[in-house]
Amino acid sequence: MRLRRFGRAGWQVGEIGYGMWGIGGGPGGWTGGDEQGGREALRLAVAEGCTFFDTAWIYGRGHSELLLGELWREHPDRQLRLATKIPPLDRNWPPRRGARFAEVFPDAHVEEYLRLSLKNLGVERIDLMQYHVWDDSWAGEQEWLDQAARMKRSGLVEAVGISVNRWEPANVLAALETGLVDAVQVIYNIFDQAPEDELFAVCARHDVAVIARVPFDEGTLTGTLSPDSHWPEGDWRNSYFVPANLAASVERAERLRQVVPAGMTMPELALRFILQHPAVSTVIPGMRTPKHVRANLAVSDGSPLPDTLMAALRRHRWDRVPTEWSQ
Repeated sequence: MRLRRFGRAGWQVGEIGYGMWGIGGGPGGWTGGDEQGGREALRLAVAEGCTFFDTAWIYGRGHSELLLGELWREHPDRQLRLATKIPPLDRNWPPRRGARFAEVFPDAHVEEYLRLSLKNLGVERIDLMQYHVWDDSWAGEQEWLDQAARMKRSGLVEAVGISVNRWEPANVLAALETGLVDAVQVIYNIFDQAPEDELFAVCARHDVAVIARVPFDEGTLTGTLSPDSHWPEGDWRNSYFVPANLAASVERAERLRQVVPAGMTMPELALRFILQHPAVSTVIPGMRTPKHVRANLAVSDGSPLPDTLMAALRRHRWDRVPTEWSQ
């Protein structure tokens, strides 16, 4: 596993991390996971050099954090970096238009979930605590400025981050200017190239780490979806891949398939595209099986994509705007 510097936190982390939403289970998540298989996948990831693990309390309502805490205790000799997220009080992803910071992340709520996450993970200090939604109008609110600074001073959190809302990569730029944000988690993939427009340059200027999430566009960039794809009742993908989105996603994946090099899978191409950008500190594909782990971590070999292929991938950019189903 090749390592990259995690912004001003100074950590050296594996350039391919582990996104833990999929193995969290629970309402509003992903179905089809096998808990024992998930544990095996996590252990294999550590054995193969993965060091950065991203979870959230909402992933299984604490269950994903418990799995990560178990993994951390099994590997006391490894420098694993644990990242989690505070859910919004009103459970709105993204936040309601016009909502104030104190309505979404009041101090008592943040304190409660910080303590819950510490307990679930079984640690005395969390490496990276992130706000799970964000609105940049909050950047100047004193409640946030005081709260973020206080979290770090408490010694319970080493670094503070923001998980940017889907398809809103510029909706964090003001927060970065405060100097309180150590990491930004943003959707970045072959389709979603907009973080390159402004966000990455601002992160580089402030030495803020970039966590690239949703590398496979929730499954589109695995090349496995079809117009007839559907999931069990309660699976989050049913609400995301509404008919219009599913049809458009499958169509674009089929067009992309034409430029995938011989001997390379679409997921491998997707990860290599992301790793090509030097602003990315780590990319966090969701992995629920050992097979996923082996395939994804094997991409960390330092082999760049040819310029001609990168130019072809640039033409697959898909600029989208948030809508009622995009969460």
